[in-house]
Amino acid sequence: MSLRYAEDRYPGGDEDAGIVSLHAFSFGGFYDPDNLRFGAVIACNEERLAPGAGFGEHRHSHTEIVTWVVSGELTHRDSEGRTTVVRPGDLQRLSSASGVRHSERNESGGPLVFVQMWLAPGEPGGDPAYDLVRGIADATPYALPEAGAMLHVRRLAEGERSAVPDAAYLYVHVVRGAVLLGGEELRPGDSARITDARGLELAGHEGRSETLVWEMAPPG
Repeated sequence: MSLRYAEDRYPGGDEDAGIVSLHAFSFGGFYDPDNLRFGAVIACNEERLAPGAGFGEHRHSHTEIVTWVVSGELTHRDSEGRTTVVRPGDLQRLSSASGVRHSERNESGGPLVFVQMWLAPGEPGGDPAYDLVRGIADATPYALPEAGAMLHVRRLAEGERSAVPDAAYLYVHVVRGAVLLGGEELRPGDSARITDARGLELAGHEGRSETLVWEMAPPG
């Protein structure tokens, strides 16, 4: 198990434009050949957008993009004609496949914080796809078969415990509160990268915690 802490993330974005970004993996102007991916995960970015700020239309391809809103509202528009508003507790997935353009903006009157995770599909190409799950429950894992991955949401009260899946690869990201994972403390923005996970337990440590857990198969 390799622990990565919030303060170790690479800062990005454009503060003058109201965008503050924190990158857990090599991204944009920051290149680290030893931190390109873990399992299927190739990016885990925390984005903070001021009211009116956002990312103009840009293109993606051959990437599975999963977005989790921490607070505020995210407005998504794409070249397939969709406009959606993503709120805390919702899970958005954009499968860019052979290519799609989209924009992401904070069109609300308050600040927006979201976590966006990019996963590499097993095979390139195909048709773009979109999914939005409103109010995803802890007991409902979200399957991402294109990347050989499954997302589990764990919301725990202080002292509450939950098993995490046994898996070839586990990527754990803490959204809020504090948790103990295998006896190690993790706080918001902290993450863990685990290979050959067996018998691990997640425990609420301080306050009401929310943690995202990616269960991944070995690369094909």
